[in-house]
Amino acid sequence: MADEICAKRIKKSDGVNMVTCQAPVNIAIIKYWGKRNEQLILPLNSSLSVTLDKKELHSSTTVAVSEDFSEDCIWLNGRKHNIAEMPRIQKCLATMRKLSHNESLKDCCIHICSQNNFPTAAGLASSAAGYSCLVFALSRLLQVKGDLSRIARQGSGSACRSMYGGFVEWEKGDAEDGSDSIAKQIVTEDHWPGLRVLILVVNEHKKGTSSTDGMKRSVETSDLLKFRSEFCVPERMKIMKKAISERDFEIFAETTMKESNQLHAVCQDTYPPIAPPYMNQTSHSIVQLVTLYNNFCGQLKVAYTFDAGPNAFLFVMEKDIAEISSLIRHFFPPETDKGFIQGMEVKSQTDLNKNLLKSITIEPSPGAVKYVISTKVGSGPSELGEEHSLLDENGLPKP
Repeated sequence: MADEICAKRIKKSDGVNMVTCQAPVNIAIIKYWGKRNEQLILPLNSSLSVTLDKKELHSSTTVAVSEDFSEDCIWLNGRKHNIAEMPRIQKCLATMRKLSHNESLKDCCIHICSQNNFPTAAGLASSAAGYSCLVFALSRLLQVKGDLSRIARQGSGSACRSMYGGFVEWEKGDAEDGSDSIAKQIVTEDHWPGLRVLILVVNEHKKGTSSTDGMKRSVETSDLLKFRSEFCVPERMKIMKKAISERDFEIFAETTMKESNQLHAVCQDTYPPIAPPYMNQTSHSIVQLVTLYNNFCGQLKVAYTFDAGPNAFLFVMEKDIAEISSLIRHFFPPETDKGFIQGMEVKSQTDLNKNLLKSITIEPSPGAVKYVISTKVGSGPSELGEEHSLLDENGLPKP
């Protein structure tokens, strides 16, 4: 009976069945870098992430199935791609079809249309949002039940963490087949309501070295990566879980920044070093700003983390966000004030402490930060109504 209700719910027209979903970005605070199995995308170590609110950063995906479709097709951000050249997409499709409870649809061809509301391949976790959204949408369309994170993992490792909201652990697992390498929610999105996130977009362009290529080279050549995965990460996972449980911002901040530093140290320990480096001069200036601010305050009031890209993710408590955002404006003045801070409202603070400004010994860099996205911890993937479909009634992209 439940399957019949689901089938009726997703029915779009007599010929085409479709579902539209939205999935979030996540940012790792205990980093995933390096695979022990490239084919199954099994990580060297466990990782832990924060799921960000879908209102500010999300992937939207519509999947459609019909007996009239002659082949699988995919459109990403307005451009059609050759799905035959996308083995990870094909693997996700094959797995979901195999697990499908809808016998009438599982052998039909599928159309996929997906778009991000943020730059792709720029270090903002676009693949995590994209693959989690695809797997979630396919589960609704093909009526696949059970844990979906291990399927999303096979598209993009970090995608498994975007299957849940709040704070999420990706367990590395020990099984050879990867069956125990799955994501689990640590706490829900409402656990730490005062925690805010500022994303400083430094560069929207595609990074020079993909995460996949960078990880592979690090696994092959970095001694620091081996030490990190065996000794550093297991202890930091314990520390971070405790800090999150107790909402201890100082321990959370310290561990987050140490993790970020070590990831980029691994990239430099890689032979030859990953070049150009993921962090650029502006990234390092942001690190210096955060460090000097925390030193002035005599406590950790803001934490930075960087993934494989130059864009900074800053964690800050809501009570301090006005001062932090004002410092960003002061030291990275925008070319135009309009639209500089996007997303959740941030109240401006014009009376910055003069001694604080003197203590921060970096030169202002006009235009170095393109814009800032203000957001918070958010929920996992969700299904949208028909009005949000990216495909028309014939299963083709809307103009």
